[in-house]
Amino acid sequence: MKILTRHVEAEFVVKGSKFLSELFSCESQADARNIVKSQKIKYSDSTHVVHAFVLGLSGEILGMSDDGEPSGTAGRPALDVLKGYGCTNVVLTITRWFGGTLLGTGGLVKAYGDGAKQVLLTAENLSAFEEYVEKKEFLFAADYTSYQMIKRILANFSVSDLSEEFGTEVKVSGKIKSDEFDLLSRKIKDISNGKIIL
Repeated sequence: MKILTRHVEAEFVVKGSKFLSELFSCESQADARNIVKSQKIKYSDSTHVVHAFVLGLSGEILGMSDDGEPSGTAGRPALDVLKGYGCTNVVLTITRWFGGTLLGTGGLVKAYGDGAKQVLLTAENLSAFEEYVEKKEFLFAADYTSYQMIKRILANFSVSDLSEEFGTEVKVSGKIKSDEFDLLSRKIKDISNGKIIL
């Protein structure tokens, strides 16, 4: 499964109606609801803010809404494209400003499906997806001498979002691949003679 690493958007026009497709990274259904809610507030002048989301380690949590478009013509085609892409922890919103010409059910299905495809293609071109790897957060505090040794060890692990806070001691936090957590924990414990616990 792939996860999104940054916000991506794509605009297009169909028979006078303007569409704006946007992808957001998301961790939970509550996050998804908040994103959709803020989009509706942000684009209060729009006619519809359709959404679809895929969440969970294997993309098992799904959701969508047609937001006033005829049933099955907007959220479903967008969700089908998302599912087919093999991504998770992502929310797609497609905002429409009505341009005066009715698209009909077939036209709507095509427009919303194309909107999902277009923003995913844009994301692909921007390298905005990466393979989903389960990570654990870690935190420890160390004296400056131990920290210098630990820093060299950290370089051998898949660590991301590393944060260091320097005070009377060094507080370090970040994320590490779940399957590397125990090994890093043991190495830090060994270096510090059991004084530093991850």
